Amino acid sequence: MAPGGNRGWLLRLVIAFSFAQGAVSMARPAVSYRALALGADERAIGVIAGVYALLPLFAAVPLGRRTDHGRCAPLLPVGVVLIAGGCALSGIAGSLWAMAVWSGVMGLGHLCFVIGAQSLVARQSAPHEQDRNFGHFTIGASLGQLVGPVAAGALIGGPDMAGTSALALLVAGAGAAVAFTSLWRIEHRDTAADSRAGQGERVPVRRILRARGVPGGIFVSLSVLSATDILTAYLPVVGEHRGIAPSVIGLLLSLRAAATIACRLVLTPLLRLLGRALLLTVTCLLAAVLCAGIALPVPVWALAVILALLGFCLGVGQPLSMTTVVQAAPDAARSTALALRLTGNRLGQVAAPATAGLVAGVAGVAAPFVMLGALLLVSSGVALRSAPKRSEGAAEVSRGRRPLSRKSDV
Repeated sequence: MAPGGNRGWLLRLVIAFSFAQGAVSMARPAVSYRALALGADERAIGVIAGVYALLPLFAAVPLGRRTDHGRCAPLLPVGVVLIAGGCALSGIAGSLWAMAVWSGVMGLGHLCFVIGAQSLVARQSAPHEQDRNFGHFTIGASLGQLVGPVAAGALIGGPDMAGTSALALLVAGAGAAVAFTSLWRIEHRDTAADSRAGQGERVPVRRILRARGVPGGIFVSLSVLSATDILTAYLPVVGEHRGIAPSVIGLLLSLRAAATIACRLVLTPLLRLLGRALLLTVTCLLAAVLCAGIALPVPVWALAVILALLGFCLGVGQPLSMTTVVQAAPDAARSTALALRLTGNRLGQVAAPATAGLVAGVAGVAAPFVMLGALLLVSSGVALRSAPKRSEGAAEVSRGRRPLSRKSDV
């Protein structure tokens, strides 16, 4: 990923994240198809998608506190076990409530893995490397989102939708287990020792949330992830209503993920050109328009173009919001700040699918994408308002700290 032998941990983390995220990205549409086969309607799909985020909503901050004063690496294998188990058990579940429970276990596993991985990147990267390293780290997520839906689409279909979706979930569980192979000694001993040596009083959550840039970074991340999550959960429903085959839906979701990878590969020059705040503002604004465009009854080729452009725009929010939150938070509470960001993400994943289910039930299956467009439009304004003042940037330089970006931060 970067020159130098000490970067091997980042490459191995990207590989592990690719398998873990690939399993989740394969399982989410498979859960929707299996639930439909078991008799679920649009509202039930929204509830099941929301339960995925329910347990993580309450677990994120305690896990972040633990990671601030301990090692990051133990969370990674725990997350892999929960993801693999949640996927496999969703495949053999015979009722909607059981699917919802195991979907929640899968979500908790994903949270454990992501908190441990993000804290590892923050702890083992120099401040000026964080934008790049978080961008490379999130490529792992995009690779998983690229492969997972294609694999799901290849397995799901035919008259036995319940059986083929169950097979896809079992395969997803096996794929998640492969992530174990890249996790051996991934955390440096010196960074783990520094964490234990730096233990002190816990920084209050209120103080973390008052830091300039943290609330804005959390809201932008929530909006972008909600868009990705509802897109994954509801595009299969849109496909069913418009007569688009599951294999085509899988390819469309993977096209979105491929565009996100392309965005993150060129993230550094984009930051140099526009700066963090303007880049986030522009991409959230464009994503808002594109999300609303999905609600239109366009042909499949036009939907593919919309999803490719949308994937590129959505690729900016996650890595830049990570860097913003890490660098704005107090040094002793970086993992907790990242956990608060993930709490915001999971809050969006609970509220957005449930709201989307209600909206879809009242106004049709395409209406949730109009709702997402409005959310991303608000995010573009939040990103612009959250930029630091010039005096703050000058103060950072005078203290010998590297500014958060070439022009501005979130």
